[in-house]
Amino acid sequence: MEHINKAGAAPAPKTRRVKTAWYRQLYFWVLTAILIGVLLGWLAPTAGIAMEPIGTTFVNAMRMLIGPIVFLTIVGGIASVADLKKVGMTGLKALTYFQLGTICALVFGLVAINIFRLGEGVNAAAGTIKTTDAAAKLIDAGAHQEWWQFLTNIIPTSIVQPFIAGDILQIIFIAVVFGIALNAMGKLGAPVLDGVQRLTGVMFKILGFIMKAAPLGAFGAMAFAVGKYGVSSLTSMGGLIALFYVTSILFVVVVLGSIMAFLKLNIFTMIRHFKEEYLIILGTSTAEPALPGLMRKLEHAGVKKETVGLVVPTGYSFNLDGAAIYLSLAAVYIAQATNTHLSIGQQLGLIAVMLLTSKGAAGVAGGGFIALTATLATIGTIPAAGIMLIFGIDKFMSECRALVNFTGNAVATLFIAWWDRTLDADRVRRVFAGEVVEPIQAVEIPAPATAVEPFQPADRRPAYSESI
Repeated sequence: MEHINKAGAAPAPKTRRVKTAWYRQLYFWVLTAILIGVLLGWLAPTAGIAMEPIGTTFVNAMRMLIGPIVFLTIVGGIASVADLKKVGMTGLKALTYFQLGTICALVFGLVAINIFRLGEGVNAAAGTIKTTDAAAKLIDAGAHQEWWQFLTNIIPTSIVQPFIAGDILQIIFIAVVFGIALNAMGKLGAPVLDGVQRLTGVMFKILGFIMKAAPLGAFGAMAFAVGKYGVSSLTSMGGLIALFYVTSILFVVVVLGSIMAFLKLNIFTMIRHFKEEYLIILGTSTAEPALPGLMRKLEHAGVKKETVGLVVPTGYSFNLDGAAIYLSLAAVYIAQATNTHLSIGQQLGLIAVMLLTSKGAAGVAGGGFIALTATLATIGTIPAAGIMLIFGIDKFMSECRALVNFTGNAVATLFIAWWDRTLDADRVRRVFAGEVVEPIQAVEIPAPATAVEPFQPADRRPAYSESI
């Protein structure tokens, strides 16, 4: 499906510029809500902390949709293709890219902390570091987290449990198996596929309703964060926070920007296109609420549905560039702060372990600390209690981790689509530039007898709206 008609060249798409008033733009209201939340948390911390339920309710409402949307998108994409080998190759290409990207991000963090060596001079004795109850639970969870568990945990104990727990990896596993089986049923599975496509439209309609409350969610989450943690942590360990942010920005501009340039696309126009998603991530400190919007916008931009459905959800567990930078930087910082010498070989071994442990806590509350503790426990040379040295500032680094994770997965999806030779780069450029392009009209192609013939939904989803 190359987005062309059977007669020959693709017709020139109709385009028009968005002329929505600035005060009706979703990103304006989200940004305003974030600023109000920061002021409330700063000037009235007690009132800011009381806003926590508003933020958590919005995040929970978004997470409620992630499982069904991921499942339906993957099933619909796999069941609609004529050649399942292409789906398998796309998955292998994605996993290869994810591992290479993670290695690059880990090296970035490692180089940064070795150049600036911010942990030297702290001289923290591991035996005297006190841990809070919350940190102790994370340390214990990490100490019992084996590097291979993310592989064995992919298979769920029941079909319903992953949707209840929100385990994206297990949902992906169920969706892939279900999609392959539906594809193998041929015409008998056509009604089910049609139902899947209709349900997908319903889920995105519900998403549109919930997105109207994004400013409230961002306000509540930001007011709570600033009210609870204050700004004292920023001043006490501002150097480490600044180093992490600068390293992350350089990774996005240099590494991800180079990949986009290779694709003849611009990283900055892409970031501007996803401005609503970025502001939601900034306000809620997690990339999960932005997952459905990322999938829908990429599909509208010209990436095939099956590619988006497979790469984006998998990337949310396997392609965590921001978390990788944080893990290597934080681990070596703790080693420096506790006067634990690490040779170059030991630091390279740290990267090898993190390639596995960073996948084990995906989607788990406190996953960053669990992965970090699991790494330290596996290495055995750096005291796990040292995570308390950065526990207080983790909140101020979580936003950056989530933003970089989101950006990395957007770029990864575009690259995998190019690798599969299905990327409509010209359409992507126009969409990222702000033009409203007509929805992609799927072309019906001959399918083998064992494959499901593609179905058209009763109503095509409109272009992603940026206004409220």
